[in-house]
Amino acid sequence: MFSRPLRLIVALFLGVSTPLWAQTAKAPGSAKPVTVNGKPIPKSRLDFIVKQRAAQGQPDNEQARKAILDNLITQEVVAQEADRRGLAKSADVRTQLELVRQQVLVQAVVQDHLKTHPVKDEEMLAEYNKIKASRGDKEYKARHILVDKDTEANEIIAQLKKGSKFEDLAKQSKDPGSKEKGGDLDWNPPSTFVKPFSEALTKLDKGKYTETPVQTQFGWHVIQLDDVRSAQFPAFDAIRQQLSTRMQEQEVQKFVGELRSKAKIQ
Repeated sequence: MFSRPLRLIVALFLGVSTPLWAQTAKAPGSAKPVTVNGKPIPKSRLDFIVKQRAAQGQPDNEQARKAILDNLITQEVVAQEADRRGLAKSADVRTQLELVRQQVLVQAVVQDHLKTHPVKDEEMLAEYNKIKASRGDKEYKARHILVDKDTEANEIIAQLKKGSKFEDLAKQSKDPGSKEKGGDLDWNPPSTFVKPFSEALTKLDKGKYTETPVQTQFGWHVIQLDDVRSAQFPAFDAIRQQLSTRMQEQEVQKFVGELRSKAKIQ
């Protein structure tokens, strides 16, 4: 929304550092409210910022409140100058203000919805078990060589049968992520791969490669299975927060989708 220089200026105003020329601001808790050119700065504005920062683990003390108040004074001084210049009447500024208003309202309604539709522990546990089951009980360390044509794949298989090393032949793979690593795909559950690939992989014995090219939407693969091990999956408590975030996002997507489906969009 803002250009980079403007974002830096706004960030300076919104920061917690105290401008040297604003040291005379009244400290929070003073009986007399702070005013700028006769216009008071509401205590609710200060309290709101303090609450936000406290939620992020930042201290709520007299020094922090003084720094926040000083920055509110800076913002008020500059905002009054913008009003004096008539900038609030600018079409671009009005558009930006409306966009900010919408963003605040969107955030508010999302937070309100999540308060009334919280993700429950039993729902997270069910999702955890579902994900764990989908990964299976084994992980496979595989290599592959990806080419455009089955004739190319068959030629690679012929060279493997003659004793060529898989790692050397992998240099001709069109998979940039693995070609320089000998085709190594590291450890993965079968569900990581597309169905034709995973089906061929799980049928291989350790140390063997596919003697028939495997076709997927990406091209033709020659696959080698290096090793198999029991699946390693993190404990529920270790990924509880990730699950909560993921399921909250899903709930919000569902909520927004329902709102769109009811809206009259022409």
